[in-house]
Amino acid sequence: MIRRAKLSEISDILTITRACATYMRAQGIFQWNEHYPTKEAFVKDLNREELYVLLKDSNVIGAVVVSTLMDDEYLPIQWLTENGNNIYVHRLCVHPDHQGKGYAQKLMDFAETHARTNAYHSVRLDTFSQNKRNQHFYETRGYQKLGDIFFPKQSEHPFHCYELVL
Repeated sequence: MIRRAKLSEISDILTITRACATYMRAQGIFQWNEHYPTKEAFVKDLNREELYVLLKDSNVIGAVVVSTLMDDEYLPIQWLTENGNNIYVHRLCVHPDHQGKGYAQKLMDFAETHARTNAYHSVRLDTFSQNKRNQHFYETRGYQKLGDIFFPKQSEHPFHCYELVL
């Protein structure tokens, strides 16, 4: 089940993102670190009612942010659709113990269905250029890679921006 997150679940989400960061680092993917994602970011997402959790047996095993807010870092990208009526997916995570079982697909299905139901033009996101698994995941879903942005506190490597036109 996917539903809006509760404040009391932020610690569960942070446990998941830390486990994901450790898992990625073990594979040589330095995407998340002590600067990202933060508790403050998730609290802001929660306060905007844009943070969702994935539950299995009443336990939080994943999360996603489905936002209408376009980050300034995205401004240079030549998007496929006009700015203003788009959904942005951020901080998608599934605990490593539950990866490879289709849960990330469920979270993306949820985000894309939300966008279609609410007549948004597209779904936009970014993923780390060194994370080939994530790139394949989004490209298989029909997302088009459009350009690169940088988050210097996270990595010297770029993040690829993707868009799915609905």
